[in-house]
Amino acid sequence: MSPPVAPPGWSRWLVPPAALSVHLSIGQAYAWSVFKPPLESALGLSGTQSALPFQLAIVMLGLSAAFGGTLVERNGPRWAMTVALVCFSSGFLISALGAATEQYWLIVFGYGFVGGTGLGIGYISPVSTLIKWFPDRPGMATGIAIMGFGGGALIASPWSAQMLKSFGSDSSGIALAFLVHGLTYAVFMTLGVLLVRVPRGEKPAVSGPSALDGAQVSARNAVRTPQFWCLWIILCMNVTAGIGILEKAAPMITDFFGGTSSPVSVSAAAGFVALLSAANMAGRIGWSSTSDLIGRKNIYRVYLGAGALMYALIAWLGDSSKPLFILSALVILSFYGGGFATIPAYLKDLFGTYQVGAIHGRLLTAWSTAGVLGPLIVNWIADHQKAAGKHGSALYELSFLIMIGLLAVGFVANEFVRPVHARHHIPAPREATDVARQQPESA
Repeated sequence: MSPPVAPPGWSRWLVPPAALSVHLSIGQAYAWSVFKPPLESALGLSGTQSALPFQLAIVMLGLSAAFGGTLVERNGPRWAMTVALVCFSSGFLISALGAATEQYWLIVFGYGFVGGTGLGIGYISPVSTLIKWFPDRPGMATGIAIMGFGGGALIASPWSAQMLKSFGSDSSGIALAFLVHGLTYAVFMTLGVLLVRVPRGEKPAVSGPSALDGAQVSARNAVRTPQFWCLWIILCMNVTAGIGILEKAAPMITDFFGGTSSPVSVSAAAGFVALLSAANMAGRIGWSSTSDLIGRKNIYRVYLGAGALMYALIAWLGDSSKPLFILSALVILSFYGGGFATIPAYLKDLFGTYQVGAIHGRLLTAWSTAGVLGPLIVNWIADHQKAAGKHGSALYELSFLIMIGLLAVGFVANEFVRPVHARHHIPAPREATDVARQQPESA
C-alpha cells in the first residue's frame, strides 16, 4: 500500500482530522478502568489481575511502535492506520469472545496483545506526516492529533458505562459491550485511512522552515546518544506518574471518599474518568502549543516539577477536600497528556525530521515500561494495604510518594538534555536518501 500523495492545492488542515479519527478510537484504552469493577465481579479477579489487559496493551504499544516505527516511515500513514484498524478492532472481538466464554486469558490476549499492537502502530502512524506538513508549528500539529488519544476516554468512558448499564455488568453484558466497541471503532478508523495524505516531496506548501532544515539524525544513531536516553527517562517517569492515577481512576476516587459524608457513586466515578480524559486531551493541545513558545525543556520542567507538587497535595490533603483531589488529578493528567504531545516536537528539535517517526517509536518503549510500573505500583500497594486492614486514602499514600520520587528523577534527566553532537548527524539533508540506501535501517 503506497503512501497517498496529496494533489496540488490539498489543504494540510485535512491531515489532523484523519489522525484524530484513529487517535480518538485507540484512546479508548484510557477508559479501561470502567471495565475493571465489572470484570472483577463477573470473573472473580483482583485489582492487579483486572489491570493486566491494560498493562499488556501499553507494553505492546511501546514494543509495536519501536519495532514498527521504520515500517511506518517506509510504508506511510495509510498502511499504518490500516494495520492499526485491523489489530485494534480484532482485539475487541477476541475480548468479546473471552468474556462470553468467561475465558479471561482471551481478554488478556485480545485486548492486551492484539489490540495493544494496534495501539502502537496507530499512535505513531500520523506523527512524522504531521511534522512534515507543519514544520513551522510542530508542537501544535502533533498536539492536535495526539490530543485525540487523550480524549478517547471522554467518549468511551460514559459510552461504556451506559452499555454496561443497558446490557448488564455480567460476562455476557461485558462481551456485548466489547463487540459493539470493536465494530464501531472499525468504521470510525476507516475515515482516517481514506482521508490521510502525505505532502508532495518533503516540502509542504507553507512559508517558513522546511521539514528537513537543520541537523538530521537517523534512528540508528539517535539511540546511541545520551539525549535519547534522557528523553526516555523523562517520558517514562512522566507517564508512570500519570498512568498510575488514570488506570485506577474510578475505584480510586470511590476509595478516597467511600468513608466520608459524600461518597462517590459508580456513575460519578465514570464521570471523573471522563473529566480526567478531558484534562488529558486539553493538556495535549494546550501545553504542546505552549512549548512552541517557551521551549521543550522549560515545559517539561513544568510537567515534572508542578506534577510532583500536585501528587504531594493529593497524598497529604486529598481526602479532606473533594475539589482539591479532583483539581490536582486534573492538573496531573494535563501534564501527562502534554508530555506525550510535546515529545515528538522535542525529538524533532534534537534529531530533525529525517526519521522522527522511527525515533519516536523507539522512545515509546518508555511507555511500555511505564505501563507496567504505574498500574503495578498503585494496584499492588493498594491490594496489600487493603489486606492489612487499611482503607480510604491510606491505600494510596505510599504509591503517591513513590510517584513524587519518580517525577524528581525525570526532572533531573531533563536538565541533562543538550544539543546532539555533530558526529551523530547524517552528512546533509539532501543526501539522506542515499545514506538510507547504503545503510538500510532495521525495524
